[in-house]
Amino acid sequence: MAKRIQFARTGGPEVLEYVDVTPADPGPGEVRVRNRAVGLNFIDIYFRTGLYPAPSLPSGLGTEGAGEIDAVGEGVKGFAPGDRVAYAQGALGAYAEQHVLPAEKVVALPEAISFETAAAAMLKGLTVQYLLRQTYRVKEGETILFHAAAGGVGSIACQWAKALGVKLIGTVSSSEKAELAKRNGAWATIDYTRENVVERVRELTGGEMVPVVYDSVGKDTWETSLDCLQKRGLMVSFGNASGPVEGVNIGILNQKGALFVTRPSLNGYADTRERFEAMAEELFEVIASGKVAIDVANRYPLSDAAQAQEALAARKTTGSTVLLP
Repeated sequence: MAKRIQFARTGGPEVLEYVDVTPADPGPGEVRVRNRAVGLNFIDIYFRTGLYPAPSLPSGLGTEGAGEIDAVGEGVKGFAPGDRVAYAQGALGAYAEQHVLPAEKVVALPEAISFETAAAAMLKGLTVQYLLRQTYRVKEGETILFHAAAGGVGSIACQWAKALGVKLIGTVSSSEKAELAKRNGAWATIDYTRENVVERVRELTGGEMVPVVYDSVGKDTWETSLDCLQKRGLMVSFGNASGPVEGVNIGILNQKGALFVTRPSLNGYADTRERFEAMAEELFEVIASGKVAIDVANRYPLSDAAQAQEALAARKTTGSTVLLP
């Protein structure tokens, strides 16, 4: 038997159950990973609440983790029991002691990177990779706006942007989070609880505004983000922490300067084995080089997943959070 977190109905943290299960054997093309650390992400909350529907109920939860392969299915090549691996995609169920997923969704984990670091970095780090290196390929000397700069994704983005010579303006909700973002390499911060974000961006850029805004907050920051853009700027809406953006008349993009908008996701970029491996390789390189340090600031036993999600949803956390089986 093994332990896992599951939910049989959608709702608040109270719907999460810590249960015994019989670990499944990997099928053709699959591997089973004995998790040493599991990543906690906002998308997990979206599935729990029903914003993103689970394929069926009861359902496991989570898509990110790191550990050792303990079984391989028929036809799997390149992996064997005992291999250190990490993953960020695949079927829900990472909140567990053991998790079965397609071998194509797993990458070898270098010895230089710990399981906790990998579990905290895969989804968030690959997200930053596609945001800064693909969705809008930032260039040295540019100034950009990144919301929630002290969170898990934001903390990585601040460091990676600085390493690329980019001036990142990060929004935060407290002076403590502002200090954290600056330590991580943010060029400037804006405390949205007491400052006008649009006015501060205008001041910081000398009226030029920014060519791209990275927004994981959603409905609460939608128009603010648009107002921070230069003409023909790009709005990258990659999350819904405050709820999804709905009921938008796309004419607003023309009214505010012939703007562009995109709603990317990791699955939309790491959509082939080759792209996934290349993205992970760049992520591991930037971590191993020391240019990006993963702040595993919060650790919870797997059994306390509900408590961990409550803290994340209340924005009480900084850096990354991992669950430990």
